[in-house]
Amino acid sequence: MQFSNPIRAETTVHQVPGFSYEEIDRIAEQTFRRYTTESLPKRKGKGVAIVWFRNDLRVLDNEALFKAWVSSEAVLPVYCVDPRLFSTTRYFGFPKTGGLRAQFLIECLADLRKNLMKCGLDLLIQHGKPEEILPSLAKAYGVHTVYAQKETCSEELNVERLVSKSLQKVVLSSSEGQSAKPNSKNSTKLELIWGSSMYHIDDLPFNCNSLPDVYTQFRKLVESKSKIRSCIKIPTSLGPAPSIRDWGCIPEITVLGLEKAKVSKGMAFVGGESAAVSRVCEYFWSKNLLRTYKETRNGMLGPDYSTKFSPWIASGSLSPRFIYEEVKRFERERESNDSTYWVLFELIWRDYFRFLSIKQGNSIFHAGGPRKVETNWSQNQTLFEAWRNGQTGYPLIDANMKELLTTGFMSNRGRQIVCSFLVRDMNIDWRMGAEWFETCLLDYDPCSNYGNWTYGAGVGNDPREDRYFSIPKQAQNYDPEGEFVAYWLTQLRALPKEKRHFPGLLYIKPVVALKFGNTKTRNSKTMASGTRTTADENKCKGHKGNRTQ
Repeated sequence: MQFSNPIRAETTVHQVPGFSYEEIDRIAEQTFRRYTTESLPKRKGKGVAIVWFRNDLRVLDNEALFKAWVSSEAVLPVYCVDPRLFSTTRYFGFPKTGGLRAQFLIECLADLRKNLMKCGLDLLIQHGKPEEILPSLAKAYGVHTVYAQKETCSEELNVERLVSKSLQKVVLSSSEGQSAKPNSKNSTKLELIWGSSMYHIDDLPFNCNSLPDVYTQFRKLVESKSKIRSCIKIPTSLGPAPSIRDWGCIPEITVLGLEKAKVSKGMAFVGGESAAVSRVCEYFWSKNLLRTYKETRNGMLGPDYSTKFSPWIASGSLSPRFIYEEVKRFERERESNDSTYWVLFELIWRDYFRFLSIKQGNSIFHAGGPRKVETNWSQNQTLFEAWRNGQTGYPLIDANMKELLTTGFMSNRGRQIVCSFLVRDMNIDWRMGAEWFETCLLDYDPCSNYGNWTYGAGVGNDPREDRYFSIPKQAQNYDPEGEFVAYWLTQLRALPKEKRHFPGLLYIKPVVALKFGNTKTRNSKTMASGTRTTADENKCKGHKGNRTQ
């Protein structure tokens, strides 16, 4: 992305996807038609079923929604605005959800409601804890089953247990003549459906507790022994819905205790399933960028160096299996090459972190990580504040952190660099960085975020822990003319390109010295490029960060 006009460069906002809202709606309608069928078996269910939306804010390829429809005469879609999502992080008290992600979530809910209404339903939005809201609705509407997507991390699993326990106390009014005491036959059931990965958990060639400790082994096993399931087709109508007097309003951000956030420059992502499928259309079909993804994916500036799918995948607005089917369609109709495969390669990384979270449990949140590494981390608040506010004195770090603050997004390459700087050069507790990312990222999900941070901090599964990213070399390789740093740090734009990364007295004084300031003093296997040394990584450089961006 180049700018000839400096003023325009300072103020440009790139909407992602780049279509108008009318075009987004048109593309979404076309996509829905491709995944709608009238040849489904006749609906034979009885009564009312709830579909409890969590991190699966979509209609297409949503098995929980489909099963609710099949098993009932009426479907009640519900979203609970859980106050715990807007509380604070565990160790350092940052907001669990920052303003930009909250705004993205609000847009996702509005779009989900719109798409459900097109299918003959609506979205009931209630504020409160699911374990209180769902049993109340189940009793009021005689709900036989609550369907929801299965999650893997402790906070989400705890909510599932609380909901299940509360539903067991509900006595369905239709159970006349039966005991007034709840039991498995007359109480509402919670049925959890796996739906968050490209490979289904039931199709893995091993139990998650036996998951390989190295990604390459995992990838080779699933690619050779597992098959990716097809996306689920939906009927032309999912209605009717129960008669509801008040479906609730899409929440205002101020109601969530947050200030309204608006992107002032950089990329502004549009929330919702309609925008998600439109971005797939834009990147794959309109701009034909899939064919060069592998060559451009390590970029840092602009909307088109990578797919940018991750915010929608994290919110569940976009199914990984849908992406898989679109990749395969592209390979049939246009071209099959390393780049088309590499998008799937990245999605397998995402799957790996999700399954790994089952095996490793809460250890991914602990300072020593899954390997229980003992490190004397610092929690120096002054250094951390300089890092998170983009005031370290190193333009490459500062530009990336300012992009995160402004847009809620950071490139895969940028995430690796700022992680390495925080833990290697500053020696700051990696959990502070992980929790700050949890606050800021549009594409936050616990599995990918904490999985990647444990890798970056050298406490994850991978024992090759000294993965140091040299700022001089990263700058030379990925921003050689300083366009990225000059975009985010406008005071550097007037400098000669060769001075933008190390402007000396013309910029902030560095808060720490680099651990390895001279790129020529270290072997390239242990620093600089971030290159992995597994069998896979003869082909793959620096694949650590949030996958499929």
